[in-house]
Amino acid sequence: MSDFLNPKKIIEELPLEEEMNIADFGCGSGGWVIPLAKKIKSGKIYALDVLKEALSALRSSAEMEKVYNIRLLECDLERGTPLHSDYFDLVIMSNLLFQTEDKDAVISEARRVLKKKGRLLVVDWSIKEDVAEELINEKIKEKGFLSIKKFDAGDSHFAILYEKK
Repeated sequence: MSDFLNPKKIIEELPLEEEMNIADFGCGSGGWVIPLAKKIKSGKIYALDVLKEALSALRSSAEMEKVYNIRLLECDLERGTPLHSDYFDLVIMSNLLFQTEDKDAVISEARRVLKKKGRLLVVDWSIKEDVAEELINEKIKEKGFLSIKKFDAGDSHFAILYEKK
């Protein structure tokens, strides 16, 4: 049986603190958001997605799990976000870049909203040609990030933690 992506396993390895502010770019129905919100009890998790249905499913899950430190935002990440600059400690992009036409715009937006020394976690398919790990790594480094840790993300994904210079 193959090892598939397990957000909870990676979250356990992240350097998290309870008061952090985190943005999940392309949050979907919340596979990262709910476990993060449970760990970051006095911080906030901003869940951003272009799909209203995904945010609705996340809202329902958060209510069922009794998690109240989540803010939902519907937006097109390639066109920017309403988030404050230099505010977030961590931005997560999981299974996002493979489906993004303007990867540079999304990476630049993550840089804009991150504090100095803020972290960017990129998790994506390792089997998609247009999202080759080397290509993404190069693009992110060009935008002013340092690669600081690589995670075991299963057989089909790569996961790299970056820090904003």
